[in-house]
Amino acid sequence: MADDAGTATDSELPTRSPRGKGRRLRGAIAHKLGVAILSGKYAPGETLSSETVFAESLDVSRSAYREGIQALIAKGLVESRPKAGTRVLPRDRWNLLDPDVLGWAFAGEPDPQLVRSLFELRLIIEPAAAGMAATKRDRSELKRMKEALAAMRRHSLATDLGRAADRQFHDTILRATRNDALVVLSASIGAAVSWTTQFKQRLRALPRNPIPDHVLVYDAIAAADPDAASAAMRRLVELALEDTQSAMAS
Repeated sequence: MADDAGTATDSELPTRSPRGKGRRLRGAIAHKLGVAILSGKYAPGETLSSETVFAESLDVSRSAYREGIQALIAKGLVESRPKAGTRVLPRDRWNLLDPDVLGWAFAGEPDPQLVRSLFELRLIIEPAAAGMAATKRDRSELKRMKEALAAMRRHSLATDLGRAADRQFHDTILRATRNDALVVLSASIGAAVSWTTQFKQRLRALPRNPIPDHVLVYDAIAAADPDAASAAMRRLVELALEDTQSAMAS
């Protein structure tokens, strides 16, 4: 919340936690402020307190704080102008596909609209990508997908290793399209897959095992059947959305 002038009040400043030095400290500052912005603690249009006040509240140097702010500027969350201070930008300026921004969004209770937007993006991109991959994949990519499936079974999606394997599976499909524009999206899609998977089981185990859905996608790609691959991927994402919505309602 802001005071009447639209500036964050001292009581709303982040508690002290960023520690370390160099890149780690800059990242900690950006994370702290990024989570606050994505959670709605600082609303679009709100002006943050001065760098001196913020630096003291975080127990960091002013230069370290400025470097953290630069990271937020690069991701479209804030703008900083001489004398005007640092202001939170409108939501449509935020780079919501940046993996760091997605991580900050899911650090707390994510906005349901953002979650749905991510799944709508996946439904547009991933079924088509799976169909393309079915006609363009090579042996090495099939091997990589198969290894990812094995790791998902071995570790389960409740673990970091299992979720990393899940991310590898989806990443390999995008790379198998041989489409540079789609490959650029791999980090964003992978982050969305990882964070939504982690989120939907934060309070309870997954309501069903999604690994067989991935196997159906793999089988269709391995069989070079683009229609089946596209349909299987669409079903996989739709079921994942249902699971996530169930988790959000609990």
